[in-house]
Amino acid sequence: MSLNALTSVPLSHVLSRLGIRQGPAGTPTSRAWTLDALAGRLVEISSAETSASLTAATHLVLESQQRGEPAAWITPGTSSFYPPDVAASGVDLDALVVVRADGTLRAARAADHLLRSGGFAVVIMDLCEDARLRMPVQSRLSGLANTHKSAVVCLTRKTGDTASIGSLVSIRGEATSEHLEFDSYAWDIHVIKDKRRGPGWHHTGACRGPEGLH
Repeated sequence: MSLNALTSVPLSHVLSRLGIRQGPAGTPTSRAWTLDALAGRLVEISSAETSASLTAATHLVLESQQRGEPAAWITPGTSSFYPPDVAASGVDLDALVVVRADGTLRAARAADHLLRSGGFAVVIMDLCEDARLRMPVQSRLSGLANTHKSAVVCLTRKTGDTASIGSLVSIRGEATSEHLEFDSYAWDIHVIKDKRRGPGWHHTGACRGPEGLH
């Protein structure tokens, strides 16, 4: 779905066609990489490894679908996640709204439109290495996230010691992954900024390493 097509179709129609009900995410409770902890917040996942940040984001999409809540993924026109990998993790691709939007500004506009529908528990924005969000954009996205209790998750290709996409990011984590054995991997989020609970905590998960990660 292109950005132009997205802005011309009411989000209620999109959700109805996918068989998804509208509803807010839960209330943040603890130090965990879950929708409850990230709901209502502007989030950044930084990683030098593309696969690590994609895995952390896919984890949230899967959780959203398991709760019966819609999720959306905004991806650049030149690249995207590898669908077989995401499907192998348990995500229902038919129920995932995917929007292609070239450039940070177009991605932000798409996120704005999705969030205003009030129907998405999580909106993933796959951004580039040097992406920065202007203050009015940050303010708008964080405000919409808070209003609708949605998690707005920005993926950036950089290490944790590089500047964030903006000062209004509520929580930022650096994602890494480690090959354990055969096709088994561990992924880790090291939280380097958390305005609500303080930085320094980790969340670790395990996953298979399908073809797209090799």
